Amino acid sequence: MSQPATQPDYPDHIDAAVLKIAGVGVLGAVMSILDITVVNVARPTFQVEFSTPGNPVTYSHVAWTVTAYTLALATVIPLTGWAADRFGTKRLYMAAIFLFTAGSALCATASSINMLIGFRVLQGLGGGMLMPLGMTIMTRAAGPHRMGRLMAILGVPMLLGPILGPILGGWLIQVASWHWIFLINVPLGVVALIYAWFALARDSAKRSESLDLVGVALMSPGLALFHFGVSSLPAENGDFGAPRVWLSMLIGVLLMGAFVWHSFRPEHPLLDLRLFRNRNLTVSIVTMFLFAAAFFGGLLLVPTYFQEIRGESTLQAGLLVAPQGIGAMVTMPIAGRLTDKLPVGRIVPFGLVLIVIGMFGLTQLTATTPYPLIIGMLVVMGFGMGGTMMPLFTSALKTLAGPQVARGSTLLNISQQIASSCGVATMSVILTNQLNNSPIIPGTQNVPGLGEGLRETQAAILSNASPASIAPLHLDPAAIARGLVDAAEAFAHTFGVAWVLVVLTLIPALMLPRKREKTRVVDPVPPAAVD
Repeated sequence: MSQPATQPDYPDHIDAAVLKIAGVGVLGAVMSILDITVVNVARPTFQVEFSTPGNPVTYSHVAWTVTAYTLALATVIPLTGWAADRFGTKRLYMAAIFLFTAGSALCATASSINMLIGFRVLQGLGGGMLMPLGMTIMTRAAGPHRMGRLMAILGVPMLLGPILGPILGGWLIQVASWHWIFLINVPLGVVALIYAWFALARDSAKRSESLDLVGVALMSPGLALFHFGVSSLPAENGDFGAPRVWLSMLIGVLLMGAFVWHSFRPEHPLLDLRLFRNRNLTVSIVTMFLFAAAFFGGLLLVPTYFQEIRGESTLQAGLLVAPQGIGAMVTMPIAGRLTDKLPVGRIVPFGLVLIVIGMFGLTQLTATTPYPLIIGMLVVMGFGMGGTMMPLFTSALKTLAGPQVARGSTLLNISQQIASSCGVATMSVILTNQLNNSPIIPGTQNVPGLGEGLRETQAAILSNASPASIAPLHLDPAAIARGLVDAAEAFAHTFGVAWVLVVLTLIPALMLPRKREKTRVVDPVPPAAVD
């Protein structure tokens, strides 16, 4: 294991050799993160394309194109730390790129929704390893005193993915076909493979370390089942009593609890929970968990608001959300440089305060809020995001050394994955329940296909998204107008819940280091040399 030492061989600035390696990590992260948001946009298209007159595909069935991918991510992420030590980061990273690229190509050939879901699992097995491996490679290349600036580079795709994904997905579907949201990954994957082969130096594998098979049997299924239960909540209208929700979550929690008990027994556990003895790592992960649940859960609703309340297209909604990414791009390099000079406890709270201010504005949304005002709120939130996420990653990994870096980045990515899933599911359930509080329009109770009837909020959303579908019902315009007001209030209320979570995130953020941290050299020799 590496020993604390000085860093004479690491220059103070981000040199060309490190930037070359950073490009590998960024390219992998772009493919993984963009893919998630691009497919979100395509779900209605999948429902139309794979339905036949005698066999319609339900929206809940289509949702498995996203759920299957994230379940695969949740399954493979815990294995990443062990596999990086066992096979070496370069070989494993290239294998992950190949698996993701091959899965993407197969997705484009799918002729049924079930075939697409199966190929998405393969794609997720590769995509799940890209982020933690990319973080490990970049951390080792930079050395501890440049991690803030380098993490700011890695943060670009993490921030812009949810913003550019809807734009790219909407454009590809409009000008080409849904196949291209997967085919676009193939040339990117080929470039990433060639780039990684030449840019990354050889690293040694540690063949003496055995795989924690008991840990694999407990953690990966436990995490996948818990994630499945949480992801099923929106489809069950927030009903925790639904068997596939509570039973999946219960078994998942029991398996993960058994894993926690087991993980302190073997010398090399699947996830090294002993790392939580590192105070910086623990506080950073707790802060990251609350932040990811609040921010990403709320962020998902912004383009939905533009589409369902303001009647914008998918592409237009994506463009309207883009200013948030611009705000993040402004502050992220500044925060990265400051993180290398100041304790993160003096940076992250200011970023969170900006998010609190911007998101509070979203709690006041109506059906007629001026666009310049909304865009201003999103820019302020982007400023805060740029000053929050990467400093948290940097603080968590800065005092780790050697193999601990891969293990620590795995813990961070698992916590972020769970938090984001919980946040998205929670916000979706709250929004759905708020929309369902709207009264049913009289005379729609007996219309075939509408169940108990059409609610005013549903009518308002359909009047924006698909006016032809409700035209034959000859609904009262006043009812649609009331529904639009109620629907906008439902979004504002849900943003209010996200705002409260961001405020609560300030509590652990104030416990982040406020004094200069002692760093450790990641490797005794900087691995920035080209192989």
